[in-house]
Amino acid sequence: MTQGSTQYFFPMDNVIQDYAWGSRTSINKLFGIANPENKPQAEIWMGAHPNGCSKIVENGETQLLSDFINLDKSGILTVETDTQFGELPYLFKVLAAESALSIQVHPSKEQAEEGFQREEEQGIARNAANRNYKDPNHKPELVYALTPYQAMNGFRVIPEMLALFDKVQLSEIAELVDAFKASANEEGLEKFFYAILSMQGEAKEKAVAELMTFAEANKEDELFALILELAKLYPGDIGLFCPLMLNVITLQPGEAMFLYACTPHAYLKGTGLEIMANSDNVLRSGLTPKYMDVEELVKCTIFQEKPVDTLLTQPEIRDGGQYYPIPVDDFRFAVFMSADDQTLYTESAEILLALDSDLTLTHKSGESVTISQGESVFIPAYAKKFNITSKGRVARAFN
Repeated sequence: MTQGSTQYFFPMDNVIQDYAWGSRTSINKLFGIANPENKPQAEIWMGAHPNGCSKIVENGETQLLSDFINLDKSGILTVETDTQFGELPYLFKVLAAESALSIQVHPSKEQAEEGFQREEEQGIARNAANRNYKDPNHKPELVYALTPYQAMNGFRVIPEMLALFDKVQLSEIAELVDAFKASANEEGLEKFFYAILSMQGEAKEKAVAELMTFAEANKEDELFALILELAKLYPGDIGLFCPLMLNVITLQPGEAMFLYACTPHAYLKGTGLEIMANSDNVLRSGLTPKYMDVEELVKCTIFQEKPVDTLLTQPEIRDGGQYYPIPVDDFRFAVFMSADDQTLYTESAEILLALDSDLTLTHKSGESVTISQGESVFIPAYAKKFNITSKGRVARAFN
């Protein structure tokens, strides 16, 4: 056990990432977190990821959460987590998007391991613009909406997709659409998706221009209004075709959805909680000035239809909380609507985030800590059991 084993609660000092697409007001409005420099506050990172590691205070000393965990991984994370992952296996975030993020796919665990090894052997620097695999991990994720949260997730059903391309009637891609119609299945979808994303030069310019003309003439339709809005941010981008191929969904506050590996998706606007495997692997398919490797992207994409009514994740109500079913080992997620001395048992290291009001944690050792709305606390597995009290919602990240 570590020297700090008598301390059970570690309030966190979290990194706020100021990516350009972030909101300047949302995190301040929701949590009262100041933004004196008026920067885009895109993401609050809660966890031990090297690109934005939280800090904690142990025995009066400020240190990185990763350094603290490394003092006694099996005590802090559990022996099982240390053996399987060797690190805190999840990253918990508040994500506040003022404008759209790139359309992306995250590789499976096997693809990430193979791709990371290959790029290491090729000597591509890990921070190089043309690097696809930053680490050997997959990146499944769950998003829980705090405000209306618009996103794209998964391929539309094929008849719906074809109906949309029939509606827009673009001469530049008519042959591609006809070929897709003749082979209206997963294989046909793969060829069509690849062909659209691979368009270059004059053909691409003409196709996007035709799409814009149609969208402008039909801007009272929400889908085409969205395409016009995205075009202001990413003029001439081939990703402007993606809303015709992917489901567009707006989560209402309190709704959640899971984003599987190998599934194209994009966050468009809104603020939510995101919990994911501890990875930074992203393959982009549009709405981005960054590097796009279409070959690798297609290799890592599963071309399955995802009916829109299957996208929402329904929680299971138990032990006083809403527990979301998650099909991977890296993370678990729950929300308590309020808590009056609610007992929680730790089977892993946990992070609790106070969403609406103060949160008080107490331990049988007599230790107690209160954090404010928008603040989080790290609880090692060795705490075993503790109690929480809050008048508002409390989000719980664990594994």
